[in-house]
Amino acid sequence: MNKKSLLITLLLCTAIGQFAYRAPEEGMFPLSEIHKVDLKKAGLKIDQNEVYNPNGISLVDALVNVGGCTGSFVSNEGLIITNHHCAFSAVQLASTPEHDYLNNGFVAKSHEEEIEAKGLTCRITDSYEDVSDKVLGTVANISDPATRLQLINNAMKNLALEAEKKDPGIKAEVSEMFIGKSYVLFKYKTIQDVRLVYVPDRRIGEFGGETDNWVWPRHTGDYSFMRAYVAKDGSPAKYSKDNVPYTPKKFLKVNAKGTNEEDFVFILGYPGKTFRHRPAQFINYQQQFLLPYVSQLYDFQNSTMESVGKKDKATELKLATRIKRNANVMKNYRGKLKGIKGIDLVAQKKQEDAALAAFINSNVEVKAQYGNLMNDIDQLYQQINGDANRDLWLGQIYTSTSLLNVAKQLNAFKSDLEAQPNAQKENYFNSNIAKLKQSLNTVYEAYDIDVDRRILKKMMMDASAFSANQRVSAVDKITNRGANNETMVNDFINDAFGLSRLKDQNYVFNNILKSAKSVNDYNDGILLFEKGIAEQIAALKPEKDRRDGVLNKLMGDYVNVKEKFMKKDFIPDANSTLRLTYGHVRGYSPADASYMAPYTTIKGILEKGATGNPEFNYPQQIRSLWEAKDFGPFVKKELNDVPVAFLYNMDTTGGNSGSPIMNAYGELIGVNFDRAYEATINDYAWNESYSRSIGVDIRYVLWVAQKIDHADFLLKEMGVKL
Repeated sequence: MNKKSLLITLLLCTAIGQFAYRAPEEGMFPLSEIHKVDLKKAGLKIDQNEVYNPNGISLVDALVNVGGCTGSFVSNEGLIITNHHCAFSAVQLASTPEHDYLNNGFVAKSHEEEIEAKGLTCRITDSYEDVSDKVLGTVANISDPATRLQLINNAMKNLALEAEKKDPGIKAEVSEMFIGKSYVLFKYKTIQDVRLVYVPDRRIGEFGGETDNWVWPRHTGDYSFMRAYVAKDGSPAKYSKDNVPYTPKKFLKVNAKGTNEEDFVFILGYPGKTFRHRPAQFINYQQQFLLPYVSQLYDFQNSTMESVGKKDKATELKLATRIKRNANVMKNYRGKLKGIKGIDLVAQKKQEDAALAAFINSNVEVKAQYGNLMNDIDQLYQQINGDANRDLWLGQIYTSTSLLNVAKQLNAFKSDLEAQPNAQKENYFNSNIAKLKQSLNTVYEAYDIDVDRRILKKMMMDASAFSANQRVSAVDKITNRGANNETMVNDFINDAFGLSRLKDQNYVFNNILKSAKSVNDYNDGILLFEKGIAEQIAALKPEKDRRDGVLNKLMGDYVNVKEKFMKKDFIPDANSTLRLTYGHVRGYSPADASYMAPYTTIKGILEKGATGNPEFNYPQQIRSLWEAKDFGPFVKKELNDVPVAFLYNMDTTGGNSGSPIMNAYGELIGVNFDRAYEATINDYAWNESYSRSIGVDIRYVLWVAQKIDHADFLLKEMGVKL
């Protein structure tokens, strides 16, 4: 045997050994795959069709996607339970210094007292259909990567529009299940009127703050209740006092007895995105560029906003949601970085890819089809990495600086106006101005001039240090005015923000957006700076489209050949479509000589509170009730306490926030809200030994609702017997 043949044989044997004995990584099963899973063998006590039945009503019908999170109906009057952090932005928008619901919580004791959850809608999965042949059929003879991707996107869009024309009562989307390989048409019903019903005190709903975020042991009461409303005829309708509570097809029964260690549990939800079927180069890009850049930027942004927020209560409330979202992403990304490095995931992926390459080269037929695949992937990522700093900067600039976001929307609106025939300009203006104002209002709600100035300076100084092939032309135009970059940047910011009227929302809405002529006539330094950024993004777009098209084809081929190599069908990566995952209530060992038990209790709240960390402050009623052992029916006898949170080895990611945790009988026993720090790497790799998700125990939810917030009416509505 020659050396080349020996090497191929060794790589194949190593890979087969790796894959043959590895626990299954895929655990987020799409609706189409649930029938392939033996849930009965795993511990399910009800008929599997009760979980998902395409021909009838099942537990799936109790699920909703609310504000990017998952929620579930828990009564026949449209009552929804989800996470506190999923309702956070709506609570912030409803709060004022006089009515600080964000910090003090909110309980509506009647339907009339419920508050509009601004910005939130509910989306219910109605049906799905595999349309892979229809989508890929449009590109069967197309070789140009950019054209291929554009045609795929057009086909996805057209199939959705066609479905909506056939049934105007639904919202349709085609989701890419495997990049460049498989596509499914989902049909959703959207409820537009969502209201806040019950949100606990922030010291409960956000107990532990960023100190405990992504950490176990956890003691956060991360739950909230909302209600879905529709028009009297049952059709979706925007917020109106005339609307009535929605009657769902199915709602979950609440089991106030909770769980025990090693109980079978499962989750239905809308997990966001995972990237497990990607090559080593993708993981390396995450490790070297995306994760460190975003986490460092968000760290600076949050330090800035926290400092500025100290000037008054209104500013603090205005910036709260943005700070919370940034902090969540920042800690998650740092956890991912730690995880990738900790298990040396790049090296693992390289070994897998080397085995795959050996398989390709060992088979004449496979080599003829995929012989260039691994080299083509490597070449593409060299190009992507070469522009990474500039591209990441361009991807963050508009979310970093509010007034640049305002300028972007105004410039785009102005361009669209200019493109209209003179006779149509006013008509176009009148038809679109309300939508523009609504979008701008969202930006202004979290805008602060001091925050903008400081963050924009950092962004511009960062760009001024990029290598010669990654320059940002709009920044260079400013820094080239003098010898000192920082002086030029400071001068620009002082002048631009000092003179711009964009910082005054009332002026923008009442003067600049008064007419088509006033929009066209207004200009300033921020608009001109944004225009320069937009022009560079437009100039780079053809190459970006080409790369995206190449990547789409390469990743489809990568999954295809890997399935042949491993002789198995993969479960598609998460993509915000409805999925099932299952497992058991179980602790874990994150490090040598340590074990994390699967339950926390109220006692732990008091222990953390004694540390003096302000993020561990809690309502004093909790201590009084605990000392009196006033646990009601929600005590777990083995602990002689109320369980607050618990661990389980299910496969979750972002988007699973708010997902109902159900027992073997399909009853609600908790609400998923987080992962342990070691499991932040789940988006790239899952392993039973360290991947643990965290949920708030239903016993703690009910205990706080009854004993702290006196929301007995909700327990009654959910059928909880006391």
